[in-house]
Amino acid sequence: MSVKASVSVSDQQDAFMRALVREGRFASASAVVQRGLELLREQTEREAAELAALRAFFEERRDGPAEGDAEARQATREMIAAKRAAHGL
Repeated sequence: MSVKASVSVSDQQDAFMRALVREGRFASASAVVQRGLELLREQTEREAAELAALRAFFEERRDGPAEGDAEARQATREMIAAKRAAHGL
C-alpha cells in the first residue's frame, strides 16, 4: 500500500533527484525518496543492532570474569572483525 505525502526538499536535493530520474537510475521522484527512506531505515536498524550488541558485550564483560589486557584486546579485535564481516567490510 502506498500513502501520498507532501515533502519539501532543498533546491540542491531537487536537482539531484531530477538528475537521478533523468539518467534513468530511478523511475520517478517518488522512487528516489522511497529508496532514500529505505536506506535510512536500514542504517537506523543497523546502528540500533550494533548498539545493542555493544551494550550486551560490555554487560557480559562487566559481569564476567576479569581478563588480562591481552585477552581483552583480542576479544575486542574479534568483536570488531565480526561486526565488519557481518556488514561486508
